[in-house]
Amino acid sequence: MKKKDRRIGTCELCGRQDVLTTVHHLTPKEMGGAFEPTANLCIPCHKQIHALYTNDELAIRLNTISLLQADSKIGSFIKWIRKQPSSKLPKTKKSNSRKSK
Repeated sequence: MKKKDRRIGTCELCGRQDVLTTVHHLTPKEMGGAFEPTANLCIPCHKQIHALYTNDELAIRLNTISLLQADSKIGSFIKWIRKQPSSKLPKTKKSNSRKSK
């Protein structure tokens, strides 16, 4: 990701303000989403999404912010990250179910 693709703003997933955000393609580019809608996400949320879900899952069933927010796999992370200061950048590991895919 280029540095120019990052800016200070509000994360559309967790709602934290004044955080460094990156552009997330709601439908992955490799799945035809290059010209589809995008969302500005904080770095922890963006990394967590890609650690938990495959591009197929994102393209087929999690291609909107509201669908992501409603999914139980990331719900507990969103609840936790909302309470963290904007400077917090937690380490992210792939989930065990994601490792096998």
